[in-house]
Amino acid sequence: MKSRDFSSWIWGDALALLHHAERLQRQILQFSQAPAHAWEPPVDIVESESAVLVIVALPGVCADDVVVKFDPEGITVSGLRPIPANYATRIHQLEIPYGQFQRRVRLPLHALEPDTPRLADGCLFLTLNKLREIP
Repeated sequence: MKSRDFSSWIWGDALALLHHAERLQRQILQFSQAPAHAWEPPVDIVESESAVLVIVALPGVCADDVVVKFDPEGITVSGLRPIPANYATRIHQLEIPYGQFQRRVRLPLHALEPDTPRLADGCLFLTLNKLREIP
C-alpha cells in the first residue's frame, strides 16, 4: 500500500484559509476606518463627434442614493450602497464594495453641456453634449 503525503494538501488548505482571513480583515478594517468615500466605482468615458458619454458602474444603487455634481473642472458622482439588511445575518463572502462612494471625473465642462443623468441596468449614464464653436 502506498503511503500518502498529506502535508502538501494540509499546507495548501492552511494557506488558502489564511489568505481568505486576511482579505476579510482588510475589508472589515476598510469599513471601520474608511474615509467619507470608501470606494470608487469604475468609469468608462466614450467620445463621439457630438458628445461625451460617461458611464459609472453602480449595480445595486438606488437612484435616490446618487448625487451628481457638475463644476467647471469636471463631474463628481457620490452616494451610498448599503449592505442589504435582510441578508446581513451570516456573511459567507463579501467582495462587492458597500458604503459611501465617490468618483471624480475631470473633464473640460466649459466646452460640454450636461444632459439629464440616467440610471439604468446598474449604470449611471451622463451624456455631455459638445458645444458648437462660433466661427
